[in-house]
Amino acid sequence: MYYPVSAFIGFRYARASKGNPFIAFINFFSVAGITLGLAALITISSVMNGFEADLKTRILGITPHFIVDSENKNDAQRAQLSEIRHVKAQSRVIESEGLLQSPAGLRGVMVQGIEPQTLPPGDIISNSMLAGDLTDLVAGEYGIVLGRPLAAALSLGLGDKVRLISADASVYTPFGRIPSQRQFRITGLFDVGSELDDKVVLMHLHDSARLLRTAVQNAASTRLYLDDPFAWQEVKKVLDKQGWDSQNWRQRQGPLFDAVKMEKNMMSLMLLLIIAVAAFNIVSSLVMVVTEKKADIAILRTQGMTGPGLMRIFMLNGLYNGIKGTLFGLILGILLTKQLNNILGLFGVQVMPGKGAGLPVDIQWSQISLTVMLSVMLCVLATLYPAIRAIRVQPADALRAE
Repeated sequence: MYYPVSAFIGFRYARASKGNPFIAFINFFSVAGITLGLAALITISSVMNGFEADLKTRILGITPHFIVDSENKNDAQRAQLSEIRHVKAQSRVIESEGLLQSPAGLRGVMVQGIEPQTLPPGDIISNSMLAGDLTDLVAGEYGIVLGRPLAAALSLGLGDKVRLISADASVYTPFGRIPSQRQFRITGLFDVGSELDDKVVLMHLHDSARLLRTAVQNAASTRLYLDDPFAWQEVKKVLDKQGWDSQNWRQRQGPLFDAVKMEKNMMSLMLLLIIAVAAFNIVSSLVMVVTEKKADIAILRTQGMTGPGLMRIFMLNGLYNGIKGTLFGLILGILLTKQLNNILGLFGVQVMPGKGAGLPVDIQWSQISLTVMLSVMLCVLATLYPAIRAIRVQPADALRAE
């Protein structure tokens, strides 16, 4: 097979460097450093992606993506909301705050009045019901659905009665102003596995309006379900342009996701610096190779090899180790990511107590491709200085010592 002269000599130097134990030692650790750094970066990034996706599913499955003020809007105007890009469904909702009282205690809750028939298919709460069903919420029967942690904290079970005191409505009596309250029967329990399981309770839209002592059309807003909650900015621009008043999940859960994103970026930066340190070990080995091969460089220059051709020799020499480490790191990182939960289970390590499903892992190939390109780019940068130093070797000075 034909090789360009620069490639032939560069790869030959890379393989022949094993003859020098010290250069071989540095080459080994540069390859090992790149391998371990890239494998760790792929693994940690995939776990952080999975954690972020898990939060998006569990927390944003309960938190409304958008609440649009649709008071005094007719059905035709509300129907236009479904035509906005990324909006996959809509339903009417009444949100309020209240206190849930049982013989075992008192807890503050967020009350969501819903119409079970209008919920989108695959709604996370519908899929996470432990007992009962959301369709058991019937107007006028005053049923309520709780999260399992909240029910456990108040010692409640399916079919039990519980008193809900509204913080947003009150009635005047001979004894003064008293918060509106009513007794409800527990018709369902859910367990999404998020921190909101003990803070959110669901009831029928009309029952929520009666608790607030108002009409449905005066209290109900329109809840929008997005196919991707992270596309909220695009949807908000359209809503603002059309004159809708709205609130979105960022106002409630934004700081949490900002913290997760910052942590993911910092972890990636830290591991990328480890790769950079390992890549720049190539500088040390190449400088020694250039020093060792001064006579060869002088002979090549006297035979007519140009400066760029000489640079390519030593750049390819360094890239040989960089690409080898990147390839090993890519293979090791993917294997480690795919088998991470099996490896943790083998050693009996339980990272997420109570979950039972292991660490969430989300491999994003575009992110891995970018990581591999950055690793190779760092290796290229590491070869520039030794390659420039090689073309500065003066043939006469190098051959005088021979």
